[in-house]
Amino acid sequence: MQIAKDSVVEFHYRLTEGTDLLEDSAGHDPLLYLHGAGGLFETMELAFVGKTVGDKFEVTLTPDQSYGERREGAFQRIPLKHLQGLNPGQKWAAGMTAVVESNQGRNEVTLIKVGRFNADCDLNHPFAGKTLTFAIEVVSVRAATEDELSHGHAHAKGGCEH
Repeated sequence: MQIAKDSVVEFHYRLTEGTDLLEDSAGHDPLLYLHGAGGLFETMELAFVGKTVGDKFEVTLTPDQSYGERREGAFQRIPLKHLQGLNPGQKWAAGMTAVVESNQGRNEVTLIKVGRFNADCDLNHPFAGKTLTFAIEVVSVRAATEDELSHGHAHAKGGCEH
């Protein structure tokens, strides 16, 4: 089956900037997305069209195609209680990334300085301003279910968790 609108796609990826490895999904569950639902960057999603299981390809995204350019002065002091990490009760330190919920949605921030109650955060996404190359391997492709189409996203093997 070729990837097209309303396909559910599982894939592994390696993300690099030049020769620097930024992320690698090897050893983890593959990522899952509903093609055509806007879950990936547009240029990346277009690169998936027509691919099938086992296909390997690369797609390079400029900052304007991904996380945007870095914005100077995009800093904010955020109460620690609003930072979300991998573990409940996370001990925060400068250089770590956290997720913050705002009226603009979920945003990933980088902690610059951590105090007792607040953290000074860089609001730029950690990959802002970078030209990113994704090396992709398609693991599976299937037609989306009616539930997935009505919810606008793919469901993992355990079903929908909302």
